Amino acid sequence: MKNKQWLLAARPQGEPTRDNWQYTETELAEPGAGEVQVKVEYISLDPAMRGWMNDSKSYIEPVQIGEVMRAGAVGEVIKSNDDNFSAGDKVYGNFGVQSYAVCSTKGIHKVDPSLAPLERYLGVLGMPGMTAYFGLLKTGLPKAGETVVVSGAAGAVGSVVGQVAKIKGCRVVGIAGGQEKCKYLTEQLGFDAVIDYKNEDVKKALRSACPQGVDVYFDNVGGEILDAVLTAINLHARIVICGAISQYNNTTAVKGPSNYLSLLVNRARMEGIVVFDNAPHYGEAAQEMAGWIAQGKLKAKEHVVAGLETFPDTLMMLFKGENFGKLVMQVEHG
Repeated sequence: MKNKQWLLAARPQGEPTRDNWQYTETELAEPGAGEVQVKVEYISLDPAMRGWMNDSKSYIEPVQIGEVMRAGAVGEVIKSNDDNFSAGDKVYGNFGVQSYAVCSTKGIHKVDPSLAPLERYLGVLGMPGMTAYFGLLKTGLPKAGETVVVSGAAGAVGSVVGQVAKIKGCRVVGIAGGQEKCKYLTEQLGFDAVIDYKNEDVKKALRSACPQGVDVYFDNVGGEILDAVLTAINLHARIVICGAISQYNNTTAVKGPSNYLSLLVNRARMEGIVVFDNAPHYGEAAQEMAGWIAQGKLKAKEHVVAGLETFPDTLMMLFKGENFGKLVMQVEHG
């Protein structure tokens, strides 16, 4: 059986291009002791993948040249050499950008397709949902009545942050690009206000949308938007640094916040969130969020693109703001 794979061929300078990838087809290996063979069905595409392509010190080892591109995915066990997994089980793991995976069962876990569609385990019930849950509740520490602002608000993480903040009794302001996304946030997800960064002056709009100032800011974009929000924070505000997608493809140094002295003046705190730090508690978070979904309090939206062969172009949708909801690539098996 042939396994279709995308390998990292060269480290990108700025935006990744088709030349950074190598498409290959290899014979599918048999699983060894303690391993499973998985048919990959849905692959998660995330902004973090851009950082994994760099040969630099980070919270996780970079993908090496010639390796299958790292990615979380869900699929079906075909063969198992581990008594805890059987053929037919649906599982999540870091299977990579390929049509099949042979891997150790350490780090993979079963998912239940009767509770939620498979692709949801890559979004609200997967890494983005966990990032939102722990980043907001554990690092942002929102209190009922406070104002929470989130950038990248229509994305996989931001849309969950805003909804969880609403569940916790906060006033929620989203920053997103384009009328369609902004309308979705207020009409479907219950955000109190939105700022369209593509068509509005963010700094000016913040003053109008946050008359009482900003208590918690969940930052997914960095750059000028982070700078603008820092001018509107309250005393003892919490700024959660989750990502900086506006900076990932820079060919020059990352642009830091020029308004950082606002942290001093307001005795505020800025702290980074890496979701893997909370891995022991994923189960509890998934259970609570599944309960919110069942109660209609938490809505999920996946943006599914079919075809493994589309990978280089589909990944770039993240950096152009073209995805609407959690970006997932569906692997088509003949």
